Amino acid sequence: MKTQALNLTRAAMIAALYVVLTLIANAFGLANYTIQVRFSEALCVLPFFSAVAIPGLTVGCLLSNILTGCCLLDIVAGSFATLIGAIGAYLLRGNKWLVPIPTIIANAIIVPFVLSSPYGYGIEGSFWYFSATVGIGEIISCGILGMMLLISLEKYADKLFTKPSF
Repeated sequence: MKTQALNLTRAAMIAALYVVLTLIANAFGLANYTIQVRFSEALCVLPFFSAVAIPGLTVGCLLSNILTGCCLLDIVAGSFATLIGAIGAYLLRGNKWLVPIPTIIANAIIVPFVLSSPYGYGIEGSFWYFSATVGIGEIISCGILGMMLLISLEKYADKLFTKPSF
């Protein structure tokens, strides 16, 4: 029971951090649309340390998309892209350098459809252009900032992501 409470608390903290970092990016106009560098996407490397990060990231993305005024398709598809990326990151945790790749790819494939869809934002432009702009943003946020976070947290992983001892 104590482990479940701790895991729920960890997932909630990750979700809260994701929301706060997205709101900061949103204040600079970087959270949504064709050019996006969500600082919160750096957290998508956390499944390297624990599967608890998967629901935390997914819920954080869902809440962020709602709070930043995204369309319904973006709320659903964007959160699904984060879920796919988080699961992929967890599955690739055996090689830390591969961990950001699923998030980068999932967003670079799914988000362009949301941007161009008449049920999404209906922005004119090609899939490849949107894939490039979203992909570059993901490389910056998840690939670079995320890897910096992963490397920084490695030395504290045994304290941050272990089972409770109480």
